[in-house]
Amino acid sequence: MTIPCNMNLDNLNINTIRFLCIDAIQKANSGHPGMPLGAAPMAYILWTRHLKHTPNNPSWFNRDRFILSAGHASMLLYSLLHLTGYDLSLEQLKEFRQWGSITPGHPERGLTPGVIVTTGPLGQGFGNGVGFAMAEAYLSSRYNKPEFNLIDHFTYAIVSDGDIMEGVAAEAASLAGHLKLGKLIYLYDSNRITLSESTELSFSEDVIKKFMAYGWHTQTVEDGNDLQSIDLALNSARKEIDRPSIILVKTHIGYGSPNKQDTFAAHGSPLGEEEVKLTKEKLGWPSEPLFHIPSESLQYFRQAIELGKEAEKNWNTLFSEYKKKYPELAKELSMLIENKLDSDWDKSIPKFSPDMKGLATRVASGKIIDAIHHTLPGFIGGSADLNPSTHSELKLAGDFEHPHNNSHSHYQGAVGGVWSYAGRNIHFGVREHAMGAILNGLSAHGGIIPFAATFLTFSDYMRPPIRLASLMQLQAIYVFTHDSIALGEDGPTHQPIEHLACLRAIPNLIVIRPADANETAIAWKVAIETRNRPVALVLSRQNVPTLDRQRFADEENLRKGAYILEEAPDAKPQIILIATGAEVSLIVDVKKKLQEDKISIRLISMPSWELFDQQSEEYRESIFPSTIPLRLAVEAGVRQGWHLYVGDYGDTLSIEEFGASAPGPIVLQKYGFTVENVCSKVYALLAKKNLRVHTNISD
Repeated sequence: MTIPCNMNLDNLNINTIRFLCIDAIQKANSGHPGMPLGAAPMAYILWTRHLKHTPNNPSWFNRDRFILSAGHASMLLYSLLHLTGYDLSLEQLKEFRQWGSITPGHPERGLTPGVIVTTGPLGQGFGNGVGFAMAEAYLSSRYNKPEFNLIDHFTYAIVSDGDIMEGVAAEAASLAGHLKLGKLIYLYDSNRITLSESTELSFSEDVIKKFMAYGWHTQTVEDGNDLQSIDLALNSARKEIDRPSIILVKTHIGYGSPNKQDTFAAHGSPLGEEEVKLTKEKLGWPSEPLFHIPSESLQYFRQAIELGKEAEKNWNTLFSEYKKKYPELAKELSMLIENKLDSDWDKSIPKFSPDMKGLATRVASGKIIDAIHHTLPGFIGGSADLNPSTHSELKLAGDFEHPHNNSHSHYQGAVGGVWSYAGRNIHFGVREHAMGAILNGLSAHGGIIPFAATFLTFSDYMRPPIRLASLMQLQAIYVFTHDSIALGEDGPTHQPIEHLACLRAIPNLIVIRPADANETAIAWKVAIETRNRPVALVLSRQNVPTLDRQRFADEENLRKGAYILEEAPDAKPQIILIATGAEVSLIVDVKKKLQEDKISIRLISMPSWELFDQQSEEYRESIFPSTIPLRLAVEAGVRQGWHLYVGDYGDTLSIEEFGASAPGPIVLQKYGFTVENVCSKVYALLAKKNLRVHTNISD
């Protein structure tokens, strides 16, 4: 069933979109009118003739996905959502960019029905779309059968000149072309104007040739108002099964505005009341009433509701038949769609025996994920070309690749040299920024628990998508290894110093730095079970002792963020020693040394500030009693933030400068991460306390 084409009605409908946008932006006296005016025709053709969607059920699993990567044109998306029947009222359009509305300045996932990713930082939506297409490819390869094309949808996006300029788009486009993601289709709104200038001043590359080199199917529509050409181009793109598609559509920013069309003045500021009136006159639209929606247009757009219901009903019937023939696969897929975990998903997580030599937490992590992926069919991921170093390969799980790529390389994949989209090891290449953005798309698609690995210092390259994952409340798992100066000879370029503080500063991101192999196992449990927040696992390159949990507190306490690893002998500590990650074993040795001088010490393992901060006030007070003000935090990174836990009378052993190239143990020694130096700091704190007592200064 398709919606018929009528040229006069088409023009009426397109102008309905345009002027809903313009009226909302003018009422708010804030927004970006230029792109909605120019891109409305391509958006209209996509949404009414190609997009398979369900306005009454925006989360239907087999719908097509649409991303407005150029999120500054948010009113274009809001107008389409309202017109096609999503739960987005006209009153909400009138409250565009206002406090408490669900029509914010840039689209936000989880706030507005029908918005699937948060966009605005340019290039991110471009990368997200690649993740969506990868998720569709993986799930369809795993669950589809010849007679059951159960997972079968496209990912569409509208991208802008600014999106194409961003480096993350180049990274993502390169990988998408390599993977031959044929279900990925982008409309490129090429209006040749950015916020402050014409693209002639900064952007002269041949975009079509660039994307051809990336391996994309490319087309050009010379006139952004040529509806037939846009329609034909989309039909051609849908038929191209072995290449992602980009359709360059030449448009006019601020189309119809007599004084602002084709100028940067139309990009990021309202047209102004007089210019709005002139634009309406030029395009034959009534000046009053504002937010005018002709009844015939609304009737046309609202056909999407019944079309969506019919598509979903047909799919539900197909799924019912699938359940009868493939009950186990159907059960597995239903769990993924419903975002549920089997009750015994973690049954195979290893328990590590006490070992003073121990192993690196990155190595423990590798053993853990290799054990759990068998019970987590939606668990897929990889690294930015660092699998051997980050221990992030899922053994015998295959490589996520287009099958045809197998014949072009000497490399033999993990399963008999056979590659397919059903493989679960993603080779992102040296593309950390795109890796983060793709991870967000994989997660937002649904049915996937994605992870990505790189060195902690390279989290800098991923910070924008990590921030957006946190804003969107997505499940994304980051495996950051080589977590301190202890990595050694690679030197300061690879030795993270400020990175833990940077990650901890991101709201809603859980950062976990486990102390040993068993804490790492619990950290992975937390990461898998946390469905509405991203989690960063920060892991060591060097071996750390596997603590004897008969002597020390149970590793399950990691879930509380901080816990008493070992209490003072008399339960009346003079001082509290706190550490994270590899430094926990250091304070264990310090306590052993200081006990020789009868100093009473409480040891705290504090793998996650975020988990600790969400505990009750009573619990937090039990860990850091106000009656014990002497505290020393030991962590191989900057001290920023530690004042919250060490208090006014505490101290930190931290690093406030860049590292150095030398063997890891030598670097640690030179920066003071030794038993002797920590003991000296403890003695200094005790001496200060004695001085305060002597001078009658209250603790």
